[in-house]
Amino acid sequence: MSNAERIPVGKADDAEITLGILNAIHENERITQRTVAHDLGIALGLANSYLKRCVKKGLIKVRQAPANRYAYYLTPQGFSEKSRLTAEYLSDSFRFFRDARSQCTEALKEAGRSGWTRIALFGASELAEVASLCEAPGVEIVAVVDPHCAQSSLAPLRIVRTIDDAGELDALILTTLANPQAAYDVLIKEHPNIRVIVPGLLRVSERSTAGELA
Repeated sequence: MSNAERIPVGKADDAEITLGILNAIHENERITQRTVAHDLGIALGLANSYLKRCVKKGLIKVRQAPANRYAYYLTPQGFSEKSRLTAEYLSDSFRFFRDARSQCTEALKEAGRSGWTRIALFGASELAEVASLCEAPGVEIVAVVDPHCAQSSLAPLRIVRTIDDAGELDALILTTLANPQAAYDVLIKEHPNIRVIVPGLLRVSERSTAGELA
């Protein structure tokens, strides 16, 4: 499933369109302007205008591809802007709580369908607080893992510093709001045997970007 969220026509603002374009390009460098417009629910001319603006700001670069097509890719500045805009997007408390509750519940159900019964949340945050309120049959959230949190608990859950400290786990749900893409990339690199479930609202691309940022 693409992380580019469709924006209702007439309700898109500047930040949402820019974030949608950066997400779309992150997911598929060979995406077309027409596809961007369709996925975001905006006019083709508007998509073209925002792509040009992102190029001018140094957020994306364009290179010629075969058959008179173009390939777009994010620059390091584009990745930084994507993270900043994602944080702004998540600050909308009503939308955040609604989406977080729905997506965390679905993440737990996904774990249950896969037979993963012992789950930890990775990242002590508002998203983790919402996730701690969610339930799914046969699934238990046993801890919150956060290497940088000084607290010892979050709601009813204990906070531990390492994944090993959480005990036996079947999977993690990513709940950090501080650069979730980087956290995801580190998890899959350093803990390749741990299953990581990512709520869609974090706008994480489930492919490593470490090489792209080098």
